Amino acid sequence: MSDVAAIHNLVQKRNELKKEIAKVIVGQDEVVDQILICVFSGGHALLVGVPGLAKTLMVNTLSQALGLGFKRIQFTPDLMPSDILGSEILDENRHFKFIKGPVFSNIVLADEINRTPPKTQAALLEAMQERSVTIAGHNYKLDLPYFVLATQNPIEQEGTYPLPEAQLDRFMFAVKLEYPSFLEEVEVVKRTTTDSVSQIMPLFTAQEIIDFQQLLRRIPVADNVIEYAVTLVGKTRPKSVLAAEYVNTYLDWGAGPRASQNLILAAKTHAAFQGKFSPDIEDVKAVAVGILRHRIIKNYKADAEGITEEMIIGKLL
Repeated sequence: MSDVAAIHNLVQKRNELKKEIAKVIVGQDEVVDQILICVFSGGHALLVGVPGLAKTLMVNTLSQALGLGFKRIQFTPDLMPSDILGSEILDENRHFKFIKGPVFSNIVLADEINRTPPKTQAALLEAMQERSVTIAGHNYKLDLPYFVLATQNPIEQEGTYPLPEAQLDRFMFAVKLEYPSFLEEVEVVKRTTTDSVSQIMPLFTAQEIIDFQQLLRRIPVADNVIEYAVTLVGKTRPKSVLAAEYVNTYLDWGAGPRASQNLILAAKTHAAFQGKFSPDIEDVKAVAVGILRHRIIKNYKADAEGITEEMIIGKLL
């Protein structure tokens, strides 16, 4: 199949995928779009939202529709790295045998990731970046495609451990979930208080997803679009040549080069989902908020004046 035909096929499959997810998930259109961009770009996503917004259900439904293996890890203060990665045990022949942990799956849901200490959070770092795990000197490759979806509750800060910047930067998108509208909530209640169960059909194989990920990487990008993305990221860095006055006033820290790479990768996927063969500046703008939101650090002045990350990115755009 030619790349042009493959992109048309991707558009069709993505529309089918959204219909399949909509059997279970009501609304949340933008959230589903950002997660799908993440999956096909080969990135990871951080879902930020209050409890009860169907974050776990969404990830489970997505894994079924994609036809991928799914494991959920509930992060707690006493969780150890070996609980995630796996551990070596002595078998009956007194040989060490490695028992794989839940990180060995295609889609891993790290539920409430900020409830566990940094030592355990860091256990996910190698898996997210290298797609492999090193235990007792042995390196174990993870099955591809590999995708970590972490959730975080923005309200309760007691007994939580904020994610270190290095870990936050590994997430391609930070996706904010909002409350459903009145009509959406009515529909949610109707669907979830009866005995009917929606059957989700798997639409992809693991290999198909890998093929689509490689196809998206082959999409050409014009120099002016790459320059726009790099300039946009440069504008978030206080005291830099590109920084505007309000960036110097309200930000302590800006986004690093990984943000520029992710902007272009996500813009390629966003363009392909629209049936385009190359991304333009509009595609970069469409994905900018989700990619930059968790990579810029506000100062006390911004907090005191009620300035949000979205306001700052909106001004930059």
